Amino acid sequence: MTSVNVKLLYHYVITNFFNLCLFPLTAFVAGKASRLTTDDLHIFYSHLQHNLLTIALLSTLTIFGLVLYILTRPKPVYLVDYSCYLPPPHCRATVSKVMEIFYQVRKADPLRNVETCEDDASWLEFLRKVQERSGLGDETHGPEGLFQVPPKKTFAAAREETEQVIVGALEKLFENTKVNPKEIGILVVNSSMFNPTPSLSAMVVNVFKLRSNIRSFNLGGMGCSAGVIAIDLAKDLLQVHKNTYALVVSTENITRNIYAGDNRSMMVSNCLFRVGGAAILLSNKPGDRRRSKYKLVHTVRTHTGADDKSFRCVQQEDDDSGKTGVCLSKDITGVAGKTVQKNITTLGPLVLPFSEKFLFFVTFIGKKLMKDKIKNLYVPDFKLAIDHFCIHAGGRAVIDVLEKNLGLLPIDVEASRSTLHRFGNTSSSSIWYELAYIEAKGRMKKGNKVWQIALGSGFKCNSAVWVALRNVKASTNSPWDHCIDKYPAKIDSDSAKSDTRVQNGRS
Repeated sequence: MTSVNVKLLYHYVITNFFNLCLFPLTAFVAGKASRLTTDDLHIFYSHLQHNLLTIALLSTLTIFGLVLYILTRPKPVYLVDYSCYLPPPHCRATVSKVMEIFYQVRKADPLRNVETCEDDASWLEFLRKVQERSGLGDETHGPEGLFQVPPKKTFAAAREETEQVIVGALEKLFENTKVNPKEIGILVVNSSMFNPTPSLSAMVVNVFKLRSNIRSFNLGGMGCSAGVIAIDLAKDLLQVHKNTYALVVSTENITRNIYAGDNRSMMVSNCLFRVGGAAILLSNKPGDRRRSKYKLVHTVRTHTGADDKSFRCVQQEDDDSGKTGVCLSKDITGVAGKTVQKNITTLGPLVLPFSEKFLFFVTFIGKKLMKDKIKNLYVPDFKLAIDHFCIHAGGRAVIDVLEKNLGLLPIDVEASRSTLHRFGNTSSSSIWYELAYIEAKGRMKKGNKVWQIALGSGFKCNSAVWVALRNVKASTNSPWDHCIDKYPAKIDSDSAKSDTRVQNGRS
């Protein structure tokens, strides 16, 4: 018997231990009951009559406990539907087009010092290599302003980009759900790098004429994991405010955040981020369960910002030339691993079956007692509890590390790799494009659990676990319409082709 079969047998026996014991116990009780005589029954009823007060007291306490549990238990939060923004075809950013945009941005930079700046050929060659290894394909999208010559990096162009994304996603969501915007009681918008005045949440209120007593929130500067933070905030608000809808909008702005300097740790983000956004409709109305796609099971938030390395590993700052960009520290890999480990240590006891908790506990005790002999703790098999994984498409390396650390198979990270290839890193909204991918493939069945895990500056790792309430099909106007059959793509060969296209474009 292979180790895999032994593991599955162990899991089955431990998980169903009580059920396996219940059958012989039930047979034993039934056998005893069948041998009861009339005299035995009379004695039993006599005991009941003499203990009516005790029975009444126990019954009252049981009923009180049940009522208290029903009144105090968390209200279920349903995901009615969500929508991911699909930019227009003329905003398509092939790898060669992206390289051309980088060159034009650098050329048009008013702070550029021709005598002191790095050679253009060397600068573009570095970006080309990053693009080649990024895992992005030729179907991603950029903001309209950057396609102009010279590129428009103005505040007005940035506002136009964000408004197009948010309004486009919301229009599709309202069309699919048939919900009147006036019914929205809670609004949470998150955008890390672009936070104008009036706020983006105020813009949504204005465009869709939301009611005046809406509870609106605008989250800024919270990085790529802010989408789960927004969901968690909406969940908490739905526990307080009854019979209402919560609208969550997750996006990021590209126009104002293209870096044109020579600091290579700041240049990497240019190659990863693309235009995208998602709008999610949540409800605490019991009547919405029937038409909803998912129910929120758990949210777990981990913040390691108290540690200086964690706080500074992803930081927006000025370079030596005064150009603003996002600097990625050399400590980011270690910080990310530490933060993810803390997050899954908290999430594990909530979702893992008893068989995995038991193995983890045994190895934990063993490591404490025999530090020299046991090097590493047992890594739980999350696939026994989770059916689908939506790992933030922050980059190829992020997906690789989590795939290895969680012991996942290629199909488990297929949605993340495909999203990175098709849409790029759309920041906090990437986990929704991944969920849409799973639906478009027809893999989401009733009772399936899906885990969304996102990393962000600060440093943060946030998780959300959902359970499917039915066999979930792709929503109307899914971002994967007309292209889902092309995936999973052979990303390695695609990267090689992209490399050739860039070289041809530059020649």
